[in-house]
Amino acid sequence: MTDMTLRQDVIDELDFDPSIDSANIGVAVSNGVVTLTGHVGSYAEKIEAEKAAQRVKGVRGIAQEIVVRYANDKKTADDQIAERALATIAWDARIPSENIKVKVAQGWVTLTGHVNWYYQSAAAESAARRLSGVIGVTNLIEVKPQAQPQDVRAKILEALKRNAELEADSIRVLVQDHKVTLEGKVKAWYERGVAERAAWSVPGVTVVEDHLSLG
Repeated sequence: MTDMTLRQDVIDELDFDPSIDSANIGVAVSNGVVTLTGHVGSYAEKIEAEKAAQRVKGVRGIAQEIVVRYANDKKTADDQIAERALATIAWDARIPSENIKVKVAQGWVTLTGHVNWYYQSAAAESAARRLSGVIGVTNLIEVKPQAQPQDVRAKILEALKRNAELEADSIRVLVQDHKVTLEGKVKAWYERGVAERAAWSVPGVTVVEDHLSLG
């Protein structure tokens, strides 16, 4: 596939996604690496644009340079964003909100604290992303599982084999203490995320390093 063809496929995917206003998004492709530029109206929309590009077959990497640009009358004060973030996180029964702290500076949200599971950290970040006025999120929440890892590698391999989107035999799983390293090849960029989520789903995992390549 040529870069020109891939560029058009990415543009078509952005246009197709109803959650994205692609009018002000620019797409450039070089050797399979997609660069997204321009501006959107919310941080959530910026993330969705990146996900749309990841879904396109042939994408080998993404450089995300889209900026969030709010109209003056839609800007939200940092203290209001912080209050809304704390409230939204507290409403989500999956998240131990008492262990999470929120800091906001010029629209940029930083999350700190600790949780037992990775999905709880991801849920807190997702909640912050959706808030009006947010231009970015830094997730520094630590995963500190209460349970010790047991047969982590076997459980991850089982999870990979259950997933219809992956060819588990092409993925190698290395485990050291609480750290998991994924090596091997996948057919599409988004499959890396699928493999990462499978690794994070196993109790005891605190770090996942993705060394998967496309092939």
